[in-house]
Parts: sequence; structure tokens; C-alpha cells
Amino acid sequence: MFIYPKIYRKLRRGPQVMLPKDIGIIMAYSGISKNSVCMDAGTGSGWLAVSLARVCSKVYSYDIRKEFIAIAERNASTLGLENIEFRNEDVFKKIHERDLNLIVLDLPSSEKALSNAKKALAEGGTVVGYLPHMEQVQRYAAKLDKLKFSDVHTVEVIVRDMLVRKEGMRPSTKGLWHTAYLVFARKPEANKTQIPSAHKLI
Repeated sequence: MFIYPKIYRKLRRGPQVMLPKDIGIIMAYSGISKNSVCMDAGTGSGWLAVSLARVCSKVYSYDIRKEFIAIAERNASTLGLENIEFRNEDVFKKIHERDLNLIVLDLPSSEKALSNAKKALAEGGTVVGYLPHMEQVQRYAAKLDKLKFSDVHTVEVIVRDMLVRKEGMRPSTKGLWHTAYLVFARKPEANKTQIPSAHKLI
């Protein structure tokens, strides 16, 4: 099994964490940069928040569980990150920020937060749903359509280890298989032609 980079081995785990294979795709597909302002909800152990903070200018992270935020704050402190603001608040009720470049929703019933997410996103900004089950994807995609998000695309990231030995090479029987489906969508930009949505699993 691939050994995580040192930064992840320093981090404390409480609730289930988002793994590097999914974090990397979120960063790549959303196109975030050092000038980006991002948000994630829920915080969990803060692995996504600290990963984003190492790349972006500012990260906001929401969770309704104070004990989870305490773990995430400790992880941010361990890495010396000062550009994360943790909020013990409910994104289903309100998102305070505006003109965000990326919002990641890792929540039960994430589709119920999409109206608030759309208000908080900048034009062309990306929202990502981290959804373990196909039925969640269906509900989430339907809400994206209703809210007129554009460029909707669903992917699954699978990591397969390879055994490389003198006697031959073959896939390992171990690996990081399904964690969640990632549903990407963008807030439309005014007066721009949008790419047709592609609701599919790959």
C-alpha cells in the first residue's frame, strides 16, 4: 500500500477522513490556485481543509460538531497553517462567505446545502459533492439541474497498487477502491456558453 506523504502521517484522525486520492482530483478538476478562496463542510478531521490551505489563500471550514473542529484545529496548528477559519455552524442554514472559488460538501443530504452554496460561489466557481452512494448522486444531480448549475460531471477515483517483482508484475489484491463519488459542477458565468452536463460514472 502506498505510504502517505509526511504531512498526512502527522495528522490526527477522529471521524472518517477524505483521502489524498480524492483530495488531489478535487484540486485538479476545480482549478484552484494560490489566489483561490475555498470552503469545505463538514470539517471532520480537517484533512481536506489543511490540504486546501497549503495551496489556497484562504479556507473556511464548517462543522456542527465542536469536537470535530477541535481535532481539525489541532491538525492545522500541527502544520503551522494560519489561513483556515473554522466555523461551528450549519451550512444548511447559512454560508456567510461570498465569491468563493470552491465549495466541497461532505455531508449527509448534501443536496440540501446547494442553494446556499450557489449564493456563496463566485461566477464560474466549483461545487463538489463527496457522496458515498449512487442514490445520493441521483438526488444531488437532480438538485444541481433544478438550480441550473453547469458542467456537471461525476467521477470515482480508484487506486490500484501493482506488485513489481522479479518473477513478474501484476495488480495487488489490496488497494484503495471505492470511497465516494465526486460530483463536480460550476456556477454559471453570465453571458457565457455553458458546456452540456455529463451525468455519468467513470
